[in-house]
Amino acid sequence: MTQTSEAAAVVGKPEPRRPRIHRAWFVAAVTFVTIIGAAAFRSLPGLLIDPLHQEFDWSRGTIGAAVSVNLALYGLTAPFAAALMDRFGIRRVVAVALTVIAIGSGATVWMTAAWQLLLCWGLLVGLGSGSMALAFAATVTNRWFTERRGLVTGILTAASASGQLIFLPVLSWIVETHDWRPAAVTVALAALAVVPFVWLLLRDHPADVGLKPYGAKDFVPKPAPVPGAARRAVRVLLSAVRTGPFWLLAGTFAICGASTNGLIQTHFVPAAHDHGMPITAAASLLAVIGVFDVAGTIASGWFTDRFDARRLLAVYYALRGISLLFLPLLLAPSVHPPMIFFIVFYGLDWVATVPPTMALCREHYGEDSAIVFGWVLASHQVGAAVVAFAGGVARDVFGSYDVMWYASGALCAAAALMALVIRRVGNAPATGLAAAR
Repeated sequence: MTQTSEAAAVVGKPEPRRPRIHRAWFVAAVTFVTIIGAAAFRSLPGLLIDPLHQEFDWSRGTIGAAVSVNLALYGLTAPFAAALMDRFGIRRVVAVALTVIAIGSGATVWMTAAWQLLLCWGLLVGLGSGSMALAFAATVTNRWFTERRGLVTGILTAASASGQLIFLPVLSWIVETHDWRPAAVTVALAALAVVPFVWLLLRDHPADVGLKPYGAKDFVPKPAPVPGAARRAVRVLLSAVRTGPFWLLAGTFAICGASTNGLIQTHFVPAAHDHGMPITAAASLLAVIGVFDVAGTIASGWFTDRFDARRLLAVYYALRGISLLFLPLLLAPSVHPPMIFFIVFYGLDWVATVPPTMALCREHYGEDSAIVFGWVLASHQVGAAVVAFAGGVARDVFGSYDVMWYASGALCAAAALMALVIRRVGNAPATGLAAAR
């Protein structure tokens, strides 16, 4: 009998039982639901283009400007949000972000001028959804988990990537059946509905509930709040840009965004339609990518816990590049088995790059890794934006998207080589940016 058990027996009280399921998994579950919601919130802007053009006679360029602001802020807000979470706590930042999204989305039903769309959906929803980007997942994973970090990262990443594709058909149906205003109100209500769960179930640190992080041998005290969140985000960036791993991680992740959100998510449907495939069929194939992305990303997290993250990235980018080179040969008026194979294969590799990228940020940047990953995520969004624009230009100039498939395949090959040259850190755990120098 242990000393604790003997002491409990002396006073006649049973030894307290440890909960079978660690609190970290409940925190991860709330984070999962919140990130799915954040992805769903970003699904609506693209559906608003035609309805707003028809109702207000705004140009598609004007409407697209609001969407561009939304996408840019989604990436650029992430590092500052990570710093704000260190200063004010995860729960407060996420609750405020959800409220901002609800206000921005709900206010659109009363707008009458284009600048109001820029303010409501571009600025407010962009800031809110950016505060719940993948940097949020990195912060939760770093604080609550010592073991299974790769697996948890994979699960939370799958929520981010698949939420948009899963909710897109639902919001599309609402817009088509009930107009765009009910869809905007639906997003606002969905954001508000998550707030109570975040406030009641999400906790900033295991020490808040007297627990060790999952898998930790020793109790980890809660760190003191870090003042100057914005200054810290900029300071971490200025320090990170002086290290080689940052540029390699940012470069590979920019190519990741270019070859997924920028290329496939933006241009796959019109490219397939160019070859005679019905739009509904092409959109369904895009949704299937989101389904298989869940399995691929979770599996990637499991692999990240067991294999060299650099080699995993190299394999993922190489396979993605090869698949893109074959895509022009697969596009046809109907869906055939080789195309289904491409969709499944590409879905498994859609954001499988995120868990090893997060792991390399942790390895090289230690306690600053969540903020560094936020900046790396910003490069992902920049890459996506560049290729989304370039794809449209290529279609206008060449009459097809073929040059974009081949160029993206070549970029993925370059990303595979870049991943392999990221240097390894020694066995000692990294602490802050000093470990990357």
